[in-house]
Amino acid sequence: MSYQTLYTEWLNNDYFDEATRQELLAIKGNEPEIEDRFYTDLEFGTGGLRGILGAGTNRMNIYTVRKATQGLANYILKTAGEAGKKKGVAIAHDSRRMSPEFCREAALVLNANGIASYIFNGVRTTPELSFAVRNQGCAAGIVITASHNPSNYNGYKVYGEDGAQVTYPRDKEIIDEVNKITDFSMIKYQPAPGELYHVFGEQEDTDYINAIKTQTLDPAVIAAEKDKLVIVYTPLHGTGGRPVLRVLKELGYQKVYPVAEQIEPNGEFPTISYPNPEEEKAFEYAKRLGQEKNADLLLATDPDSDRLGIMAKTEDGSYFRFTGNMIAPLLFDYILTKKKEQGTLPASGALIYSFVSTKIAKKMAEREHLKVFEVLTGFKYIGEKIKEFEQDHSYEYLFGFEESYGYLIGTHARDKDAVVSAMLVCEMAAYYKTKGLNLKQALEALYSRYGYYREATLPLSFPGAEGRNKMAELLARFRQNPPQEIDGRKVLEIRDYESGQITDCQTGQTRPTGLVKSDVLYYVLSGDAWVCVRPSGTEPKMKLYYGVQATSWDAAEAAGQKLEAALMQMVK
Repeated sequence: MSYQTLYTEWLNNDYFDEATRQELLAIKGNEPEIEDRFYTDLEFGTGGLRGILGAGTNRMNIYTVRKATQGLANYILKTAGEAGKKKGVAIAHDSRRMSPEFCREAALVLNANGIASYIFNGVRTTPELSFAVRNQGCAAGIVITASHNPSNYNGYKVYGEDGAQVTYPRDKEIIDEVNKITDFSMIKYQPAPGELYHVFGEQEDTDYINAIKTQTLDPAVIAAEKDKLVIVYTPLHGTGGRPVLRVLKELGYQKVYPVAEQIEPNGEFPTISYPNPEEEKAFEYAKRLGQEKNADLLLATDPDSDRLGIMAKTEDGSYFRFTGNMIAPLLFDYILTKKKEQGTLPASGALIYSFVSTKIAKKMAEREHLKVFEVLTGFKYIGEKIKEFEQDHSYEYLFGFEESYGYLIGTHARDKDAVVSAMLVCEMAAYYKTKGLNLKQALEALYSRYGYYREATLPLSFPGAEGRNKMAELLARFRQNPPQEIDGRKVLEIRDYESGQITDCQTGQTRPTGLVKSDVLYYVLSGDAWVCVRPSGTEPKMKLYYGVQATSWDAAEAAGQKLEAALMQMVK
């Protein structure tokens, strides 16, 4: 069906409400806009839905949310039957435009299918949803969020009964069910809440906070510095304000200053166009307050509070911004230090991280004779490993992370958790403060022990149908004509996760990746460097990742910049 035919159908079909009709009438005659809204269906991929808000098949709206939820309902009914109906689905939402409405629509579709729904009485973090699925024994979970995207985006993520985002083969099975919904008349819908529509009470929040507090490592450190450590925190208008401030207050920190302009949830993000703690701009207000309060530590969480960024005051009074690839090894080192001190480091301990993340953590784990697991990008694969450990008792989970500012301490949740991470970062900062060190000095000490690492992620946008085709062409080119060297570094090994094959470029021998198929290319380079090319599963974007190692901070920085320039030439 052509995009114009679909546009006309949405204008004339009584299934769509008057607000939708008026929005579409407003773009009448604007062919590029009509095409972009209707040239394809918003894809329900392995990461769920994510897209621009608006009317159309290629937009996030109540109709695409209903369709996705009917597919999920069909999957639950097929695989879990009556038990799945009773267990129900937990649903949370962030502060974005239409998030409460999408949450309600999802619940009402589930209820119309005889499936109980459990929603929160306001915004909640993604990790609390993950916790609630497990805590309440639900069959599945849904989070309405577009993470750190701009305000005109929203999204929809599905969680399994283990509290992790669904992985293969369940993700493909759910996608198949969603794709079977070829007409909106196939969607069951209940117009108002009934007996299957439930709202979580305050106890759910308390259970979550209590679970987080069990992950403190040294209460004595907190006690020693709770009235000295100065902390500034911003949730960037998202969901993190209540839980982060609550857990820090309950642990006794006395000098915690929230950024007043950004503490309240607001999906318009009025003080920041891109609410992403990976960006230094996200800290503009926090830095201003930090300088006023002489803060030791600045914390920022993204709108659904699963990612955490930090800045720390240095010797000259300026603030240093840490990347996710710096925060993660610092946290892991603190965990190792404390567990070794206390004699609780398990011989079967395991580190799990995504393969596009820093390799320093692997070196740290191997030095302690711990098991290391590299997984595909996406925290759901870390959650999947935790579930495996619980089932076969093979290893004990110690820490998991990915470069995009996501970390998980403990197993209370099965997704990255900025709330527990903020708690442990504060404890870690307090620990180093007792030793007269700031976090940048702690990082430099870590690099001096293990080598200086530099990593970066380069996002490339490919909007619209033309962009999608160009992205596919680039990947095809890399596969058909693989590079023999990048930036003068020999390509030693090519890992093609779509074919499931690793090729040794010196011998030509191949072996399986051992991971599920994913459209990712990874190059191991000479000189302890690497490069990865990965299209997004939820957005019209491609990401280039790279990492280098050197003998000094400056040398690592120079090597990284040189490799980055070569990569950008490759994708022109």
